[in-house]
Amino acid sequence: MSDFNFKIEKKLPNNLGRAGTYSTPHGDIPTPAFVTVGTKATIKSLSPEQVKKLGADVVLANTYHLYLQPGHKIVQGAGGLHSFMNWNGPIMTDSGGFQVFSLGAAFGSNVSKIASDTDEVCTDTEGGHCKLATIDEEGVTFKSHIDGSSHRFTPESSMQIQEALGADIIFAFDECTSPQASEAYQREAMDRTHRWAQRSLDEFHTLQEIRNKKNLPQQALFGIVQGGRHKNLREESARIIKEMRITSNNSSRAESGKVDTSGREFDGFGIGGSFNKEDMYSVVGWVNKILPEDKPRHLLGIGEPADIFGGVENGTDLFDCVAPTRVARNGQLHTKDGKINITNAKFSKDFSPIESDCECYTCKHYTRAYISHLFRAKEMFASTLASIHNLHFMVQLTKDIRSSIIENTFDTFKEEFLRKYIK
Repeated sequence: MSDFNFKIEKKLPNNLGRAGTYSTPHGDIPTPAFVTVGTKATIKSLSPEQVKKLGADVVLANTYHLYLQPGHKIVQGAGGLHSFMNWNGPIMTDSGGFQVFSLGAAFGSNVSKIASDTDEVCTDTEGGHCKLATIDEEGVTFKSHIDGSSHRFTPESSMQIQEALGADIIFAFDECTSPQASEAYQREAMDRTHRWAQRSLDEFHTLQEIRNKKNLPQQALFGIVQGGRHKNLREESARIIKEMRITSNNSSRAESGKVDTSGREFDGFGIGGSFNKEDMYSVVGWVNKILPEDKPRHLLGIGEPADIFGGVENGTDLFDCVAPTRVARNGQLHTKDGKINITNAKFSKDFSPIESDCECYTCKHYTRAYISHLFRAKEMFASTLASIHNLHFMVQLTKDIRSSIIENTFDTFKEEFLRKYIK
């Protein structure tokens, strides 16, 4: 695609890491990059201008949530997400596949896509008592978390919704499984994800031809690799998604793994959950050794500082996560010495910034004591200042990692950062 280009500028020796630039119709994304999450076309408590000033290059919005509210047709009528939310930089949208997991297998449990062996998964699914989503070969039927109304996503409708939303980068429809699912179910879900990926790719191609006729900016489609924590499944998934091409007809939809090798392929790749914390980096490495080097790779839903380092050195270019803003709204702030809880009593008379060498708006203008006061007084401004700092921290960290790759200091930078951050 002429509107998209990924250029690798420097590689890490002895592993898969690299620094590059991904060009889109709405600007360049220097990689590695942290993608700021604006689930409902907004980063909670922040304006787009504030998000831009803290250093963010790209944001991600949520297909499921925007489909339910305000509706993709309304966003399309506004001229797409860029006009609707007043963000002129690159935008990504997820496929809605994670909601298959969060409303299905994970509903009513404490398990997430990053899990430990002690997590519990809801197994009482008789009569739909333990989930709001059900999966079949054609797609997913789910109930709205807003009003309980019934809805349905298919690979085709996910592509249609994302095309209407108008993001630069969109994702194929997939099934994100629980980390605790059996290998047999991981296989079943992975095969279904591959069939859905083929349908997504075919529908996407048709939609892009329509966009081209309307002189609308083209979009890029990322295929998603699944397979849980199992090496054989992950490697198989990476190979199939890597080799997938658009089909001239729909015959491939009925058979798993049957791929027409002519035509257009995926523009990049997403690495989907589920993982166990202990084996996440291995899984990413297995996949990225197989995926083509000349296309960007996105690790979905990962946003802890240590995980960014692990993802980068295993060949990942893009990361997104709601965690920085979510924990910020609860008073947890990132510092180079680890997270702090600004509501602790010791900060109530601390008139220093969150970090003395931080260049974010919050640290330049406000003290720990003031921010602590705002949280204790339950003032909305607390979330704004805390979110600015945490997002700046994550965005700047990935920029510093990028610089360290280019300057051949990655190993030293990683060791020094993690020694102070993880105590």
